[in-house]
Amino acid sequence: MITSKTNPKIKNVVRLQKSSERREQNRIIIEGRREIERAVACGFVIDTLFICNDIAGNEEQGTGITANYIENVTLEVFEKIAYREGSDGLLAVAIPKYADLKDFKPKKNPLIIVLETVEKPGNLGAVMRTADAAGVDAVIIADPRTDLYNPNAIRASIGTIFSVPLFACSSEECIEWLKENDIKIFCTYLKASIDYLEADFRNGSAIVMGTEATGISDIWVKAADQNLIIPMNGIADSLNVSVTTAIVVFEAIRQRRSY
Repeated sequence: MITSKTNPKIKNVVRLQKSSERREQNRIIIEGRREIERAVACGFVIDTLFICNDIAGNEEQGTGITANYIENVTLEVFEKIAYREGSDGLLAVAIPKYADLKDFKPKKNPLIIVLETVEKPGNLGAVMRTADAAGVDAVIIADPRTDLYNPNAIRASIGTIFSVPLFACSSEECIEWLKENDIKIFCTYLKASIDYLEADFRNGSAIVMGTEATGISDIWVKAADQNLIIPMNGIADSLNVSVTTAIVVFEAIRQRRSY
């Protein structure tokens, strides 16, 4: 039982709340039974599992979660390492899995989501939840501005971030890979665009989303096979990036089911 907030393992978990430390140590933080179980089911290795029985209850001693180390901690200690309210008393330090896009061999007529310069972990997590629900083949983060396994991205995804192939690369590398694999590029863009309902997503398709502040960059506008727009009927000129992604992706799924 760890009872001190100055225990070296606890101090290290606190350090891992910084992205630079996560990169240096090649570790990520996963909080919550559901998220941890989904990570394990998707092949992620749990290095250390911290359990607070004051929150989780004694029955959580036999969680069934495989970990290299299991540490019981007091409520005071757990509150030191927890990063969200309403925790269920389980927190894990895990080993991330990173893959090179060049090594990914998509199936015939894949459906890909591309997020350019995503900054908000919550948006990344919400898009991953959509990707999992729709069964897309991969999510590519082009020129990322947040680490892929930010704790808030994991939380927003409710653990689905572990279930979909996820890659990070430059926009140039992404465009080259898409072209090499004969995947059409559809960019959400307010200018020179067609209604997304008029697009044909039945063949290999990459749906590209930009930031909410600036949209997609010129390199993607030039590379696009088709620009798309979701017509707005109110005073707003656009939707949240995760909402836009869900609308377009599920239109693609609808077309493919009726094809």
